[in-house]
Amino acid sequence: MNQQKKINAYCEAHTTLPVPELYELERETHLRTLSPQMISGRVQGQLLTLLATLARPKLALEVGTFTGYSSICIAKGLPDGGMLHTIEINPELAHISKAFFEKTELADRITAHTGDAREIIPALDMRFDFVFIDAAKFDYQFYYELLVDMLNGGGLLIADNVLWGGKVVAKSNDTDALNMVAFNKMVSADPRVETLMLPIRDGVLVARKLS
Repeated sequence: MNQQKKINAYCEAHTTLPVPELYELERETHLRTLSPQMISGRVQGQLLTLLATLARPKLALEVGTFTGYSSICIAKGLPDGGMLHTIEINPELAHISKAFFEKTELADRITAHTGDAREIIPALDMRFDFVFIDAAKFDYQFYYELLVDMLNGGGLLIADNVLWGGKVVAKSNDTDALNMVAFNKMVSADPRVETLMLPIRDGVLVARKLS
């Protein structure tokens, strides 16, 4: 085991255990999907729960449900009466996420949408307190520009995969890496937000809207 894997394992060992159903969902994701590495995992999942618990959002939005791991983590941190809207473009994944929303007894806090987020988000016509983006990297800038205007003052916008395997600092010609470099630069230069980038997993960017 290399040093980074040892550090990751150490961090996991010192992070609060997720609800038991998330272990089952992680196994299910590895068995039934082609890209199980897309799941948030224990440390990032607990970060989402903690941020949601601290922010106490009445309305939260997730772009990219996948199999529902991060959705459950966000919903777990919502206050009473809070609601998460989550969007997944792949209809074949909906039966997995729906089953686990019910198993964790969080289904009443989650409204799941299937389809293109570029079309669904404007139709929601809502203002959010908490946003998590974990979708196609070429759409990150579009989602940010759309959602920062739908975010209430003091609200959080969180983006996953902002380090893209370290390629953002490697002068890589990888298309997704270039998309993430452009996205990171855009958000950090936006005077409407203050930002914190964390080297958790594949990189997490937290932006807080100032007003």
